[in-house]
Amino acid sequence: MLSSRKLFVVANRLPVSRVRRGGEFHWVTSPGGLVSALVPALRENRGTWIGWSGEGKSTLKPFKHEGIENVPVELNKAELEGYYEGFSNATLWPLYHDCVRPPEYRRSWWSTYVEVNQRFAEVASKLAPDGAAVWVQDYHLQLVPGMLRARRPDLRIGFFLHIPFPPQELFAQLPWRSEILKGLMGADLIGFQTRVGAQNFGQLARRYLGARGRYGVLSFEGREVRYADFPISIDFRRFDDIARTPDNAKRIRSVRKRLGEERRILLGIDRLDYTKGIDSRLKAFRDLLATGAVDVERTVLVQTAVPSRERMKSYRDERDRVERLIGEINGEHSLLGQSAVQYLRRNLPVEELVALYGAADVMLVTPLRDGMNLVAKEYAASRPDERGALVLSEFTGAAHELYNAALIINPYDVDGLAAAMLAALELEEDEQRRRMVRMRRVVSGHDVYFWANSFLEALAA
Repeated sequence: MLSSRKLFVVANRLPVSRVRRGGEFHWVTSPGGLVSALVPALRENRGTWIGWSGEGKSTLKPFKHEGIENVPVELNKAELEGYYEGFSNATLWPLYHDCVRPPEYRRSWWSTYVEVNQRFAEVASKLAPDGAAVWVQDYHLQLVPGMLRARRPDLRIGFFLHIPFPPQELFAQLPWRSEILKGLMGADLIGFQTRVGAQNFGQLARRYLGARGRYGVLSFEGREVRYADFPISIDFRRFDDIARTPDNAKRIRSVRKRLGEERRILLGIDRLDYTKGIDSRLKAFRDLLATGAVDVERTVLVQTAVPSRERMKSYRDERDRVERLIGEINGEHSLLGQSAVQYLRRNLPVEELVALYGAADVMLVTPLRDGMNLVAKEYAASRPDERGALVLSEFTGAAHELYNAALIINPYDVDGLAAAMLAALELEEDEQRRRMVRMRRVVSGHDVYFWANSFLEALAA
């Protein structure tokens, strides 16, 4: 992978969180594909993870957890508001997601973003030995590669963007566009979810920085910078193993019994985020109910929404909008003892998620814009029975990999989405199996470990 190089991961958050058990606090590994992918690489390369602990305390010292050195970076309340809630999630997040909501451009947020990126870079610069590899993660820390390059030109620096990279006409709005691009160009290797995202970056670097070169390699300030798409994935085996257990079969039967054994189940699982297109699928389902194409006695939509960034008004507004729409649909169409929409606003354990995936006849993944969307891949991994259908937005990274197996839709077209939902419900078993076999082949062959190894091998080259 990186042979003798020591590996450092620099991310907004550490891969652990602190929980209270038996009156004492303990560190536990955070769930999620990114952590499960990078932890083995860090262990193999005597690695260190640098990030914020998620706590307001400034007294945390570096500590080891399950063989990995964790180095907390201090962030105070004002910095979290300016750097994280402000510039990262009220400026960059909407801008990079096709301006689904108008981005806000505040100079004070930008100043805080620069200061926090500087702090992350300083920590990595001080800790990394000669010739170490530093892998910086995501949009929160786009200035870190350039800051590290200025301090430590001996380091091998990688950067991966987990969200979309926007086209020129959108990125051009950003008052600090050149500074962001220069920050990214400090890396030796820059990774994107899709080839389109990588192409957008190359075009912008040539336009605003005067970089030269062909796709994949740019010359800038006497250095070569490589960039490419590295589509992220999931731990396929973990989901597949859970799905094959007797306990999962019991949970699936329980889900179907509670919802109605004869009812067809449409499923949505999302963060409560305005980019996820939850309202589009709800409107499409309401139209199907209103026209009689489906009825409550035979069909139910289950929507799980994980609370997200609830300190921010735009996210509270999205929650209110979704919950109001669900209330309207249930008020119009539910029967006694049978809701049209079953709504869960909480995070579910992975075992419950796999059971829901296994019970669902149709999985609805309808973001207005998404870098990848791992729910689509989790659904495929959770279906060793090779049944079910996936309705997938064309504006996800996953659509680039699953285009010939999912039913691809435009989430802005509510009529088209409703038609695709109905078509998915009516798919014959042989067609379901044909499509699911294709999806599972893609996801199992390019899992999260393949993603991490591919990037680190390219970084070492």
